[in-house]
Amino acid sequence: MERIILASASPRRKELLSQVGMEYEIIISNIEEKVTSSIPEDVVEELSRQKAEDVFGKIPGDVIVIGADTVVSVDGKILGKPADEKEAFCMIQSLSGRCHSVFTGVTLCIRKDGQEEKITFSEETKVFVDEMTQEDIEHYIATGESMDKAGAYGIQGKFAAFVNGIEGDYNNVVGLPVGRICRELRKLNRRKM
Repeated sequence: MERIILASASPRRKELLSQVGMEYEIIISNIEEKVTSSIPEDVVEELSRQKAEDVFGKIPGDVIVIGADTVVSVDGKILGKPADEKEAFCMIQSLSGRCHSVFTGVTLCIRKDGQEEKITFSEETKVFVDEMTQEDIEHYIATGESMDKAGAYGIQGKFAAFVNGIEGDYNNVVGLPVGRICRELRKLNRRKM
């Protein structure tokens, strides 16, 4: 089996890869993220590619590098990580009682026997959120969970109490569509590059 490297410090991504039994190392990309698009799918694919290529270029030999990026989008607008509690409040308020999309882009940079290949894709999952009162939002923000997450929430935490449903891959919302990654790796193994 090839050496697999996750180009991310995300504890959620690490947990998801471990859940499926994947053996991997972590080498964090230290690129300055640059985007040339405002379309959510393009943004996550571009950022995942930058992260994967940065780490891939530093590693010799046979290797698979996984780069990923996730954004929350409502009405085509990307919601990043909030700068402060006021911004977190506004983000969550914009999601309240509505459906929004979570996009995760993944790039697999592969080198085997001197041959290189790159696979990039994005997955969209729709998330339906119950109506939230001002008090609900303030209480959630007080937990501190909102401050390090795109869109100011984490579906796997206390915010789950307000999720009415999802359409698509739950793991994608957590931060990594591991099922799709595993399918791509199985296809690669069958092709043997």
